[in-house]
Amino acid sequence: MVALTRRAARGALDTEATPSELRVVALGEVLRLDQGALRNLRRTVLGTGGTPINLLRPRARRLLLDALWSLLLRTRPRTAERVDREQQQREREAFDEHVGDEDSFLAFVDAWWPPLTPRRVLATLRDQRRISRLARGDLANAEARLLAASWQALDDQGRGSVTAHDVALLDELSLLLGEAARPRTREVNPVDMLTGLEEVTTFAERSRRADPRREPEERREYAHVIVDEAQDLTPMQWRMIGRRARQATWTIVGDPAQSSWIDPAEAQAAMDETLGGKPRRGYTLTTNYRNPAEIAEVAARILAQAAPGTLPPNAVRSIGVHPRFVSVAAEEQVGTAARAEVQRLLADVDGTVGIVVPMDRRAEAAEWIDGLGPRAVALGSLEAKGLEYDATVVADPSGIAGESEAGLRVLYVALTRATQRLTVLSGPLDLPDSDGVPALLQD
Repeated sequence: MVALTRRAARGALDTEATPSELRVVALGEVLRLDQGALRNLRRTVLGTGGTPINLLRPRARRLLLDALWSLLLRTRPRTAERVDREQQQREREAFDEHVGDEDSFLAFVDAWWPPLTPRRVLATLRDQRRISRLARGDLANAEARLLAASWQALDDQGRGSVTAHDVALLDELSLLLGEAARPRTREVNPVDMLTGLEEVTTFAERSRRADPRREPEERREYAHVIVDEAQDLTPMQWRMIGRRARQATWTIVGDPAQSSWIDPAEAQAAMDETLGGKPRRGYTLTTNYRNPAEIAEVAARILAQAAPGTLPPNAVRSIGVHPRFVSVAAEEQVGTAARAEVQRLLADVDGTVGIVVPMDRRAEAAEWIDGLGPRAVALGSLEAKGLEYDATVVADPSGIAGESEAGLRVLYVALTRATQRLTVLSGPLDLPDSDGVPALLQD
């Protein structure tokens, strides 16, 4: 994704709307830069180290004028080349002022090297073929197709909804692009013009005066960073946080056994790269305060499969009530059974009851419990992360386990959300035994 965003930032300058020719009239001559010349100029500008693309716009404008001036010199008689340097400098300045301020030239620069925003660049990746070309074999066709589909809500300017994971990509693009240059303006107070005095003000006061609704600038550096649920950060999110904490100390809290990221080793490597050589001290939570021992025992069966060798934390309390296993013979009966279990648990506990299902069954689950009141909540498996309920119904456990390569870890999370009561509801695909225990949870 780092390579894709870098290429996308540069590639956003070259779209179907990008002009392929520049024509200007100067001193009676028609000067023309064709597509090949423009391509070479852009390559020259982009070869300027790691300068953000928006900050290269003035250089792009200057090189365009240089190229046009060179064309003009070629059209002039040789005797005209023998003018002194001062005169030639004056002629060049006049040329730049004449051509550089023409509306047609300014419009060309705006179209050929437009000010880019992270969202605008992201919107260029709605085209699967463009992603495949920019990724240069780093992504499979199926991955390119999924990425392109995820950004279809964006328009050409990048307006539209994005996901939480897109924030890290937008942050990466922000670094690559830099902020587009804006003309400097200075407000003049009529009173100052009369008195010759200028009021001494703070930056905050000047910002509010310019626009009272203006949001304060984002802090870009922190002294201490706390990361919770660290096992779910993607490599790109680690990069985003790391940019804001180069000199910081860190507190990182996470449980690899609960990671919904399909490649925990990749995420761990990204974290290690972010932290660099910072000294570390590790602490292991050995006590389970949330779940009673009866629920923790059931969850430990999945933990052994999801993260072999990981010791479960020791539950400190027992309530004398074991998890309930319910199974139905036909898939069509799951909704009716789920509603009955949620109703039963609402009567058993005073607080909330969550029903956790595979992500693609969230709408179904909401219909199952419709009308049962605000204490009943339907959740997709990934939405249950970090939450807790007095009681939970985990429905279709094999469906949750089969959602992705991280499915068993996600199921482990679902089974550990309850503080008092747990019901596991199985359908025929869960292969329950005569006691209703699904195959995944059988001893």
